Amino acid sequence: MQNGMNWSRRGVMLASGAALALSACGPKAQPAAKAEGATPGPTPGTLEWAIAGDWRSPADRVRDAFRHPLEALTFFGIAPGQTVVELWPGVGWYTDILAPYLTATKGKLVCANFELPNPDDPAAGPVVDAFKKRLAGRSDLFGAVEHTAFGSHTGALCPPGTADRVLFLRNIHNWMAAGIAEKAFRDALAALKPGGILGIEEHRAGPGGAQDALATSGYVQQDYVKQLAKEAGFAFDKASDINANSKDTRNHPFGVWTLPPTRRSSPRGSPPNPLFDHKKYDAVGESDRMTLRFVKPK
Repeated sequence: MQNGMNWSRRGVMLASGAALALSACGPKAQPAAKAEGATPGPTPGTLEWAIAGDWRSPADRVRDAFRHPLEALTFFGIAPGQTVVELWPGVGWYTDILAPYLTATKGKLVCANFELPNPDDPAAGPVVDAFKKRLAGRSDLFGAVEHTAFGSHTGALCPPGTADRVLFLRNIHNWMAAGIAEKAFRDALAALKPGGILGIEEHRAGPGGAQDALATSGYVQQDYVKQLAKEAGFAFDKASDINANSKDTRNHPFGVWTLPPTRRSSPRGSPPNPLFDHKKYDAVGESDRMTLRFVKPK
């Protein structure tokens, strides 16, 4: 870690361009009753049920093979009746699992979305509005999701000391670029109950060497994340290789975004290159990612 560097003066928040497609990913109707003799589905109210739900878009379900939602959420200790805070839910990939599950088990989901207004990212406002509208349109399924915000000037994620779990799901590199990574960890610590867990999924850089403070490739060193958590007051609990991918060399022309699902073919801000050959990168699949668990000391 580079001591004394004030990252809060560097960059602005980077909302995912993929989030613009949010409003096109509305939930579908719940599945119809199965015909007599058909194989029964997962028990309603379980994580397996929420993951199998056909309200999730086909594109999201395809990604289960890389994101391993059941294994990851089980590793994070997600359980019935909990209060869970999800930071920067983006298009709602995990929200579509967490909200129905927590609603069915008398729990609560808090989504801390982009800070608004954000003059540096005009897309942020419509993304957040579409996200809220989509969830409200199916309150029978998603329940009463609470909406807060996280950014350089935001306050508490939720009432202090009330969350059982806080989740950072592939966003630390964005917060490093925006200079708010340390704040994310501090805010998470404040939100959690003593003994509560911070669960992290993040693109994993190769070990050794200096960490780029702005994470311009999208990859972050695992030891660096541990250091950020330690400085905020967390105790490291456990790591998992649930989302490891040995095929990922991390040597890609447009950083981690060269890989699926983004499949970037040109520098950020440039039009896609129709001649770019994606086959090599599609064969890799999604990135190698760390999956970590930290505890707020009692």
